[in-house]
Amino acid sequence: MALVKYNNNSISAVTSAASIPSGAMTLIKTLTASSSATLSFVDGSSDVVLDSTYPIYVFKFINIHPATDSAKFMVNFRDGGTNYDATKTTTAFFAAHAEDDSLTQFTYSTGDDVAQSTGNAPLSLGVGNGNDESCSGEMFLYSPSSTTFVKHFISTTNIYYSGNRTMQTFVAGYANVTAAIDGVQFVMESGNIDSGKIKLYGIKDS
Repeated sequence: MALVKYNNNSISAVTSAASIPSGAMTLIKTLTASSSATLSFVDGSSDVVLDSTYPIYVFKFINIHPATDSAKFMVNFRDGGTNYDATKTTTAFFAAHAEDDSLTQFTYSTGDDVAQSTGNAPLSLGVGNGNDESCSGEMFLYSPSSTTFVKHFISTTNIYYSGNRTMQTFVAGYANVTAAIDGVQFVMESGNIDSGKIKLYGIKDS
């Protein structure tokens, strides 16, 4: 077999190269809490995109720390008006394990689901407000700009529970509206979001 030798031995002789593909997730906006009553993402405001540009949006929760002990981390949606009051139905369950191994639990959380509610929907159980306690996780929102279908969302969070245990909460549901969802708001059940970040991403070609 003959040895093939290329003449372009210098990188300066290369006239073109394939581009490196970007990731499927595109960071749209990061909000940082500082004793914040709410963290809100509104389409068209402060560089936020929440429309048909992406079929799937992902919110990443990073060390959400409440001012009030044992407060739930919650979400609501805006469907064209100025209020975050879209009608929602959700389901919720959680797994728990105590630091001292005294408790293990896997439970449907009847107090954390909502049925055709316009109020805030819990995404976690009660987050501790100790210096090292917080909540982290993510929420997927599907086709928020659709005017045909309800708007499905799925969330997974893990918290340092106020009772010194890890608790992973699984929440899923839909905003039962055919109007486009143009805003998403996060809030604690009581008190402020003392600190933490929420990042909004769009998933391309999904």
